[in-house]
Amino acid sequence: MSERILVVEDDPRLAGMLDEYLRNQGYVVSQAANGAQALERLGADVLDAAILDLMLPDMDGLDVCRKLRERSDLPVLMLTARGDAIDRIVGLEIGADDYLPKPFEPRELLARLRAILRRRTAPASGATKVLVFGQLEIDADAHAVKVAGREADLTTYQFELLLALAQHAGRVLSRELLMDLVRGEQPDAFDRSIDVHVSRIRAAIEDDPKSPKRIITVRGAGYLFARKQD
Repeated sequence: MSERILVVEDDPRLAGMLDEYLRNQGYVVSQAANGAQALERLGADVLDAAILDLMLPDMDGLDVCRKLRERSDLPVLMLTARGDAIDRIVGLEIGADDYLPKPFEPRELLARLRAILRRRTAPASGATKVLVFGQLEIDADAHAVKVAGREADLTTYQFELLLALAQHAGRVLSRELLMDLVRGEQPDAFDRSIDVHVSRIRAAIEDDPKSPKRIITVRGAGYLFARKQD
């Protein structure tokens, strides 16, 4: 069955180009030209991912993403024409799985879309089905995380990041390696997305996110997933 993609874009030329390109790649595409239409589609249609423009005529794309995350973990690829990195960081903080600055090459958009779809549907290669660290349980097949029996709310990207850390427990992983493990490509030199996602993961799994015991920052080196908490 073809995967269903919602394109939220108010520029008719770009929306048409994305529609044609994605349909030629085998996807089923629906469109929304503003935030209200997007939220209506998200509530009514069965979808596999959304491509969401940050700048919409009736509301900010960040608000659309925030409202979506209140009810769904649908993978979101955010498009932004803004040059300030803070907009991309905020987008990741509220739950976008990845971002792509405009202008972009269609092939890069396709690669990033396939990556977030793959993270959502594919079980981790060679992973133990359920990793257990004290009260933390990570189910690789179900893409589910529980803390003391309570399900943690993570995006697909954040789940894969946590899984990568847990599979290498006790080892310091650099941001570059984590990006490679999770997305399969190197990040931009000043990309802070890993830090943003780690902060969100900590908020979901740590007793005190401001004083983490499970995911430890190793200054100048990266992150370490502790097998045991102090």
